[in-house]
Amino acid sequence: MDRFSFLNAAHTDFFAELYDQYLENPDSVEPSWRSFFQGFDFGTTTYNDESPVVQMAAVAAQPQDCSLVSDQLQKEFNVLNLIEAYRTRGHLFTKTNPVRERRTYTPTLELSNFGLSEKDLNTVFDAAKAIRIQPCTLKEIIGHLDNIYCQHIGVEYMYIRDPKIREWIQAKIGYNDNIPKFSKEEKKSILGKLNEAVSFENFLHTKYVGQKRFSLEGGETLIPGLDALIEAAAEKGVEQFVMGMAHRGRLSVLANIFGKNTQDIFSEFDGKDYDDHALFDGDVKYHLGLTADRKTKTGKSININLAPNPSHLETVGAVIEGIARAKQDRYYPQDNSKVLPIALHGDAAVAGQGIVYEIVQMAQLDGYKTGGTIHVVINNQVGFTTNYLDARSSTYCTDIAKVTLSPVLHVNADDAEAVVHAMLFALDFRMEFGRDVFIDLLGYRKYGHNEGDEPRFTQPKLYKIIAKHQNSRDIYASQLLSEGVIQDDYVKELEEKYKATLEENLEASRKKELTIITPFMQNEWQGFAKADQAKMKEKVDTTFSKETLTDIAKVITELPTDKKFIKKIEKLINDRKEMFFANDKLDWAMAELLAYGSLMTEGYDVRISGQDVERGTFSHRHAVIKSEDSEEKVVLLRHLKPTAENKMGKFNIFNSLLSEYGVVGFDYGYALASPKTLTIWEAQFGDFSNGAQIMLDQYISAAEDKWNNQNGLVMLLPHGYEGQGAEHSSARMERYLQMCANENMFIADCTTPANFFHLLRRQMKTTYRKPLIVFTPKSLLRHPSVVSTVEEFANGSFQEVLDDPSADKKAVKSLVFCTGKFYYDLVAEREANGRTDIAFVRIEQLFPLPIEQLKDIIASYPNVDDYVWAQEEPKNMGAYSYMLMNFDLLKLRLASLKAYSAPAAGSYARSKKRHASAIAMVFDKNLFN
Repeated sequence: MDRFSFLNAAHTDFFAELYDQYLENPDSVEPSWRSFFQGFDFGTTTYNDESPVVQMAAVAAQPQDCSLVSDQLQKEFNVLNLIEAYRTRGHLFTKTNPVRERRTYTPTLELSNFGLSEKDLNTVFDAAKAIRIQPCTLKEIIGHLDNIYCQHIGVEYMYIRDPKIREWIQAKIGYNDNIPKFSKEEKKSILGKLNEAVSFENFLHTKYVGQKRFSLEGGETLIPGLDALIEAAAEKGVEQFVMGMAHRGRLSVLANIFGKNTQDIFSEFDGKDYDDHALFDGDVKYHLGLTADRKTKTGKSININLAPNPSHLETVGAVIEGIARAKQDRYYPQDNSKVLPIALHGDAAVAGQGIVYEIVQMAQLDGYKTGGTIHVVINNQVGFTTNYLDARSSTYCTDIAKVTLSPVLHVNADDAEAVVHAMLFALDFRMEFGRDVFIDLLGYRKYGHNEGDEPRFTQPKLYKIIAKHQNSRDIYASQLLSEGVIQDDYVKELEEKYKATLEENLEASRKKELTIITPFMQNEWQGFAKADQAKMKEKVDTTFSKETLTDIAKVITELPTDKKFIKKIEKLINDRKEMFFANDKLDWAMAELLAYGSLMTEGYDVRISGQDVERGTFSHRHAVIKSEDSEEKVVLLRHLKPTAENKMGKFNIFNSLLSEYGVVGFDYGYALASPKTLTIWEAQFGDFSNGAQIMLDQYISAAEDKWNNQNGLVMLLPHGYEGQGAEHSSARMERYLQMCANENMFIADCTTPANFFHLLRRQMKTTYRKPLIVFTPKSLLRHPSVVSTVEEFANGSFQEVLDDPSADKKAVKSLVFCTGKFYYDLVAEREANGRTDIAFVRIEQLFPLPIEQLKDIIASYPNVDDYVWAQEEPKNMGAYSYMLMNFDLLKLRLASLKAYSAPAAGSYARSKKRHASAIAMVFDKNLFN
C-alpha cells in the first residue's frame, strides 16, 4: 500500500485546520508536523497558485523518500488510514445481526494492517481532529470509531461523491458517537409502541391459530421506529405521508401506526363478506390499504396513506412514488418536502425484483422525483425458504442504494433505540438533501413464510436459535429496568391494558355480519362516484366552444419570434396553422393537442409520460420544441391564457427513463391521487406495454374490484400491421380484452382525429374514473383520409361505433365489422375493385361493447346475408375471440390470418403477402385462412 495514500480529499479538512494552525503559530503543532510543513513550504515554492492543501495532496501523491519523515509523523498518517478504513469498511464489522454471527471480511481493522500496534494505544495523535475531537490517544480514537461505525448501526456512505454530504454524515454520526440519547419519556414511548407490536402479534397468534397474517415478529422495532419517524417529520413540516409495503407486518402497521379499527381486522380474519358486494370483491386482509388523519403528540394534523398492494412484491413502490408526486404537484408545488414517501421492502424482494432498480433510477429525474424516499428493509435474512446467500450476489440486500449514492444504515432490529435513532437520521438526511436513504432493519422471522409453514424444513439450525431468542420488547424492557426508567410491573400493565382493548374489539366485531372496507385515499375523490356498465355507456357531452378552440389553435401554431428553430419545425407548425385556418382538415396530432388545450382551459391538468413522448415515437406530437441554438425547450400549450370561467390547467410532459413496469406504476399512482389530471402513459410501441404486465393485471384491470379504487390512467398503445416485424406490430389487443369484465375499464381503437379528441375529453368530463386503453395509429398519423373538421371537434361527440359513410345500405350484401387501421386498407381495396355490395362498420369502443348501437346499425342493412369479422391480426390474436364471447347477435364469418405464435412475420415481403390475403378473405367468402 502507498504509505501516503491517505492524503486525499477525505482528509482535506484535517490538513487545512492543522496547516492554518501551523501558519498562525508554528510552535503550536506537534514537532513532527511542524517539520513536515516546513519541508512542504520549501518543496512547493515552485508550484502554481493552487491552495496549499491541494498542493499538499498533489505532492504527497508522488513517490516520497520516507526516511525524511519521522516515525511519529508516519504513524499520524497511519492513524488517518485507520480512520479511513473505519469509515469505508466499519459497517462490515458491526454487531447488527441478532441471531447469526457475521460473515468474516478481510482485511480487518486490526492495528497491524495499518502499521500500528498495541504499543501505540497510549500515544496521543493529532489525527483525532479528523473525527472532530481534540488530540487524544489511539485507544480513545479507536473507541470513538468503534462506537460510531461498529456497534448496532453500520453506516455506508463513503461512495457518495459530494464531499459536503459526506461531511454532513460524519458530523451527524459523530455526535454522541452515533449512540442514541433519549429522555426517560421518549424511552417509555418507544417501549409503549414496541409493546403494541409484540402484544398485537401474540393476540392474533392465540385467537387465529394457523391463519396467515405474515407477522412482524422478529422485526417489531419497526413500529416504534415508524412512529418516531412520523412524529419527528411532522415537526419538520411534513404534512402528508405515502407508504407502500408488502404483507410482512402490514396488519401491525395498520393497527398500531394508522390506527385502523381492530374490529375491522378481526372481521377480516373471521372471513365475513363485504358490505358492498355488488361492485366490490375485496382482497385478503394483508393487501388492503388505508388513509387516516392523525394528530401528533404536539397536536399537528397529518395525513397518512398506506397504498393497497398485490402479492407481487415491490410493485407498490412505483405506485407510492406516483401518489407522492401527484400530492406534491397539487398541494405543495414549491416545497416537495411536505409529502414524504416511505417504502418498506423485504430483503429478498429489494435485492431480487428488477422494478426496484427502475424506481431508484427515477429518484432524481424531473418528471418523477419526489424529494427523497425513506426506504426501510424488513430484513428476515430469508426469502420464503431461500437463504440470503442464494438470494443475491451483492454483499447487502440494500446495495441498490449505491446507484443513486444514497446512504445506508444497517441496524440491529433487537435494539429499539438504535432503530429509532436510524429512522431519525434518515429523516434528517432526506429533509436536508432531498435524496433517498436506506435503512436495513436486520432481524429475523419468527415463523415460516406464513404462520402455517414449517421453517425447520429448510433452516433447522437458524430456527433453533430463533426459538430460544427473546423478543425485542422484553430485551428493551430489561434495559430500561436496569436503567431505572421503569418498574417491575410496568410492561405487564401495558400489555394487559392493550390486550383488554383488543378483547373488547374482538367481541364487538363478532356481533357484526359484514366486513367494512374503507376505500383508500377518498379525500382525493370527493365529487366522484363509482359507475357500473350502464353508466359507462351513457353519452357524455364533450362539445367545446369553436371560438375558444380557435384561440387555442392560434397559440399552438405560432412559434416565438425571438428564438430560432430548424426549418422542419417551422414547416410543421405552419402546416398545422394551415390545416386549422385554411384547409379545415385536422390531423391526429392537432386532435391530440387541441384536446389537451381544451381541457386545460376548463381547469384540468394534463400529464403525459413515456419513452420519447415529448416529440413522439413517430415524430407526430412535437409537444416540446427545441430552439436550434440553445436547445431551450418551448412548450406552446403552456402559452395558453386562463379564461374568465376557469383557472388554466397545467401541462406537463416528460420523456421517461427506458422503463415500462416502473413508469406505468408511477403514472398509475399519479392518476390515483389526482383524478382531475388527465394522466397519460404512452408506449413507444404498443407491445412494449407487456413489460408492465404486472401493473396491468394487478392494478389497472382489477384494483377497483379488489380495493374499491377508481383510476383514470390513459394508456396510448401504438398498434397496426405495417411490415415492422413481430415486436412493432401488435399492442396485444387480445390480452386487454380478455381482462375486461363488468365495469373495470374502457378499451378503444379510434380511426378519426375527432373521435380521439372527444375520447380524451370524455375521460375528464365524466363524474367517475376508469382506466382507458387506446390502440393508437402509426401510419394513420399522416394518412390523407384521416382528418376531421373543426366543426366535428367543436360540436361532435365520441362515437362508439362508426357506420359506413358511403354505403348504399340496400345494395350491401356483406356487412363487415372491424377496428382501427384495417378499415382504411379495406376501403382502399373496395375502391380499387369498384365494389358497392360491401360495407364496413368500425367498432371504436370495444369495451364496454355498444350492443344497442350495433343492433341499430345491423337493422339498417336489410339485405345482408354475410356478416364478417375482419382483422389484420392472426386468428388467435386481436379482438376475434372477444367478439365470439361477447357479440352473439349473429354468426360472424372470420376474415383474418390463421393462428400464429408470433404476432407478425419478420420478412416485409411475407408480411405484405399475408396482409393481402386477410384483405382478400373479406371480399371473397369462399376463401378461408
